[in-house]
Amino acid sequence: MPGIDTTLALQALAAFLIGSIPFAVLAMLGSGIDIRQVGSGNPGFNNVLRVSKPRAALTLMGDMGKGFVPILLFYDAAADPSYEGWLLGFAAVFGHCYSPFLGFNGGKGIATSSGVMLGLYPKLALAGLVFFVLVRLLGSNKKWPEAGAIASVATWVFFASLTYYYETGVATRNAILMTVFLAWRHKTNFQNLLRRA
Repeated sequence: MPGIDTTLALQALAAFLIGSIPFAVLAMLGSGIDIRQVGSGNPGFNNVLRVSKPRAALTLMGDMGKGFVPILLFYDAAADPSYEGWLLGFAAVFGHCYSPFLGFNGGKGIATSSGVMLGLYPKLALAGLVFFVLVRLLGSNKKWPEAGAIASVATWVFFASLTYYYETGVATRNAILMTVFLAWRHKTNFQNLLRRA
């Protein structure tokens, strides 16, 4: 594995800071609602959706954008994404999940990680998006508890499977690591499911 040079380290720091912009909080400005005090308390798209669909749409665009923008700004599309691309991607997702603007708290990382994948593997990411929509609609129709968490983590399992078939082993390893991290971020959701069982 190549060493991390100063430029790449600074780019990763910039990706972290971009990822840390709390769009869920910003989207609620003027509403009189602190999204961290309602619903699940999670500053992310799904919690904003409980309050306002238009503000949730802004949150989704912002959260996906802060995963996509670091790739757009710093990643050379001609390079192998398995190292620099994923480093920038993890940095952006960690920024979202552990935002210094929110006391190193944050959302669960699904929308931001989706933006990262859209930048690195657009075709696979679009397939993942279709899969997510289908599972999410099925969950809504069947009234699954924690349907959003199930669809989100299932989509990352699906995406990791696609990297196994179409990308390098390093990409698959990184996708599995991201899947495990995001599943861990949703541990409360899965604990709720187990309590319902």
